[in-house]
Amino acid sequence: MQAIAKALRGQDSEQFHEVVRVLDIILRQNAAKQGCLLVRQSFFRNDPRNFVNLGAGVLGCRGFHSSFRATQSGLSLNVDVSTTMIVRPVSVLEFLVENQNVRDPNKIDWKKANKMLKNLRIKASPSNLEYKITGLSEHPCNAQKFSLRQRSGGEGDVQSTEITVHEYFLNYRNIPLNYADFPCVSVGKPRKPTFIPPELCTMVSLQRYTKALSGQQRASLVEKSRQNPRERMGALNHALRTSNYEADPMLRSSGISISSGFVQVDGRVLPAPTLLVGNRDHIFPRNGRWNFNNKVLHVLSSHFVDTLICLFGNMTNMRTVLQKLVEPARIQRWAIVNFSAHCNISSLIRDLIKCGGMKGMSINEPFEVFEENQQCRRAQAPSRVEHMFETMKSRLPGPPQFILCILPERKNSDIYGPWKRKCLSESGIVTQCIAPTKVNDQYLTNVLLKINAKLGGMNSFLSTEQTIPIISDVPTLILGMDVSHGSEGQSDVPSIAAVVSSRQWPLISRYRACVRTQSPKVEMIDNLFKPISNEADTGIIRELLQDFYSSSGGRKPQHIIIFRDGVSESQFSQVLNVELDNIIEACKFLDDQWLPKFSVIVAQKNHHTKFFQACAPENVPPGTVIDNKICHPKNNDFYLCAHAGMIGTSRPTHYQILLDQIGFSADALQELVHNLSYV
Repeated sequence: MQAIAKALRGQDSEQFHEVVRVLDIILRQNAAKQGCLLVRQSFFRNDPRNFVNLGAGVLGCRGFHSSFRATQSGLSLNVDVSTTMIVRPVSVLEFLVENQNVRDPNKIDWKKANKMLKNLRIKASPSNLEYKITGLSEHPCNAQKFSLRQRSGGEGDVQSTEITVHEYFLNYRNIPLNYADFPCVSVGKPRKPTFIPPELCTMVSLQRYTKALSGQQRASLVEKSRQNPRERMGALNHALRTSNYEADPMLRSSGISISSGFVQVDGRVLPAPTLLVGNRDHIFPRNGRWNFNNKVLHVLSSHFVDTLICLFGNMTNMRTVLQKLVEPARIQRWAIVNFSAHCNISSLIRDLIKCGGMKGMSINEPFEVFEENQQCRRAQAPSRVEHMFETMKSRLPGPPQFILCILPERKNSDIYGPWKRKCLSESGIVTQCIAPTKVNDQYLTNVLLKINAKLGGMNSFLSTEQTIPIISDVPTLILGMDVSHGSEGQSDVPSIAAVVSSRQWPLISRYRACVRTQSPKVEMIDNLFKPISNEADTGIIRELLQDFYSSSGGRKPQHIIIFRDGVSESQFSQVLNVELDNIIEACKFLDDQWLPKFSVIVAQKNHHTKFFQACAPENVPPGTVIDNKICHPKNNDFYLCAHAGMIGTSRPTHYQILLDQIGFSADALQELVHNLSYV
């Protein structure tokens, strides 16, 4: 416990992480005694009230996360609602019917079933014993034979008889099989298999489902696991009560007692920045939002006094106009691809061109509308995309500026992935996918904001863009870095490293993106710098530094601010010792006398800290910043909830400053991060 006391005083303690790991293991042991499913530091009880059906034999199971952390107010227990996927505890045949979405067991595809069932656990009837599935038998129950060993006579001789699984259950267990022509579930070792008819097997409850979810299941999980702040607080209070930590002998003997109430912290709400749009108009965001459909009053009179008179008298010198984009793109060559049978294309084109004109975007009529052939709609998504792309290629004179793609389903269209891959990744054509259920000005405005940004236009700037302290005084480059990995069950999919960098200093609203693939599940970016000149790839940072230099009037950045996403505390040292070193090496390679100052900030979203308003049921307001009590006792960190939580409970971003050579004050850095959230 001395190691914890040292850490809480802000002193370096080598044993601290080890000690906290021991305490976390005590929490796991406490949950295991109560029959919970353990997933790292999250615990899930076998309570049907915690289950939500995601379809295909999969349930979302709600539990809670629980771990110890060192904070400014002492050793704290971080508790949060957590969700995992489990297999629906039904019979194996019922599970497979649901999983494959077939009408009855006779339609089951046993090749698919073999893949799905492998390594899952079942309870066999009538023995009620649990087994792990190793596969399916080669032959059906009425043909799959095994050696039945029986004692014969009084001398203890053992005789072996070849018998089918079907005959054994009928003659020796008095259980007639309804599906004797189905393969058996194999639960033994490969050399010594044990065969059980699938109709006598039931899936074990609280069994994790680790395979990749379909788009529909993911959408259903997100929708059904949402909780508003009041519901979440209730669930957490219930979790603390049922955990019964005060009765745990290990915690008691360590001198640890856990409070039943939440920690009360003081927060501040930062004011939202003003945004600049077309015609030099200002937008004042309210509740974290702003709208390009709002009308602004334009005064055409030459004198302020005349304007005041106009407000009460002659209104001819006044007009209202819609807010325009600050830098609208011009769309001359574009096409529409329609995979949907329920869309009025001519009306959509007319309204899109009209709405674009009101925002300052000049949009020509599309070159052509490509309608999908009815016969193609029955084909698989990749072949539908391939056929449409070939048709489009044969009739267009050259690559279009962008393609508007109308999808058949609003959320989970299986065409989306193959279409993006074909157009954007393979052919470099910008696309915008829509699946409109209700087309109005607001919907079209939102679509046009995306299209304008993709085509190099600019929707809005910060009004203080060129007068931000420190940033505007010295050439400053802002980098955002992240690595995304394939979903669970996709271990062979390469990870994608992406870095965005600001350009055209002193602006901070213009960014360039740089993307590379790397080894699966590797979190550190390994393409930041390549010392040996390679024409095909000079490394991410050299490419971005050269872009900043050419777009910022031949200036090299003297300050570089790095925002790193997606790393855990155990990887902080690697960010500084590996990634930052690579960035410094890239700078030296371009100019060995040039050594800019760095600030390295980790932005974590994947954590379990939530904030609730003390006297209100809704989420904390946008701009809420917390930098006391629950923050680290030594490190420089803060929590910022920049966005408005419209649905569920807001998740603040936890910013941890690993290095600050630039020398920001706490207030200046928090305000900068908040302003950047509106860019």
